[in-house]
Formats: sequence, C-alpha cells, structure tokens
Amino acid sequence: MGVLKKIDWAIEKFASIFLVASILLILFCSSGSIVLRWFHINLSWIDPFVRHLVLLGTFLGGVIATGRGNHIGIDLVGKILEVKGYERAKVIVNRIILITSAMVLVWMIKSGIDFTKVELEFSKIEFWGIKSGHLVAMIPIGLGLIALRFFSLFLLSFDKDAHIKKLGEL
Repeated sequence: MGVLKKIDWAIEKFASIFLVASILLILFCSSGSIVLRWFHINLSWIDPFVRHLVLLGTFLGGVIATGRGNHIGIDLVGKILEVKGYERAKVIVNRIILITSAMVLVWMIKSGIDFTKVELEFSKIEFWGIKSGHLVAMIPIGLGLIALRFFSLFLLSFDKDAHIKKLGEL
C-alpha cells in the first residue's frame, strides 16, 4: 500500500501544481486580452487558449476534489448510517460508491477516447498550430486521473494505516 500512497500523493501534487498554473494563466491571459483590446490589439489565440485552460482546470479540480473525498457530496445513505451508529455499514456504502464511480469513469474514458479519435480525424487548427483533436484528448486523460484517484481511494480504504483519517469520511 505504500507505493499506492506515493502514487496518489504524486497525482495530488501534479494536479495541484498544474491547477494553480492554469488559474494563473487564465487570469493573466484574460486580463491581458482585455487590456490589449483597449489599444485595439486582438490576439485571436487567447480566447481558445483560455477556454481549454478552463477545461483543464475543471479536470484538475475534479482530481483534487476526488482525493479529498468531496467530489461526490450527496451521501444521504451515509449520513443516515452515521446517525444510527452503523459505522461498518457506512464504510461498505462508501466503498461501493468509490468503486461504482470508478467504473462509470472507465465507461466515460472509453467515450472520451472515441470522441478524441473522431476529433482527430476531422480536426481543425485551434491555436499555435495545435489541432482540436489533440486538445480534446485532455477529456479522457482528465477522466483517467479522476478514475485513478477513485481506484486508489477504494484500495486505500482497506488499509488501516491509510492517510484517510476515518473511512466514513470518504
């Protein structure tokens, strides 16, 4: 389980660093675009670049939220079980939620790969000579990172010494 914890930690750090960089780039490019428009200068690549950074930031935020256990926030059954004192049942429900979420993401990754293949076939240049098919590849990659987090949280839920303070708080 130690290797799994290190991989999970690395994914968290990767996502955190790139999320901060994405947000800073979004702010810088958007603000810069507004200022440049005052001087009647329009850089046509900024708007699609910012749109794709927002999409990237969405996936990176999902990776971080999944690792913190608040990606899926509606857990009525878990709250009822907690109130009634059924901690073991709550852990089992949380494990079912984690593995089900990961399996749904596998299906979504497959769909994202299919979409990327179609987009690569009919690509157009978005900015800097980069084709749209290469840019939409971030969809299956982002979903894959989120799925990895769900799978690792599921496996770590069986480790008594995991970094998760309380299994019921997944």
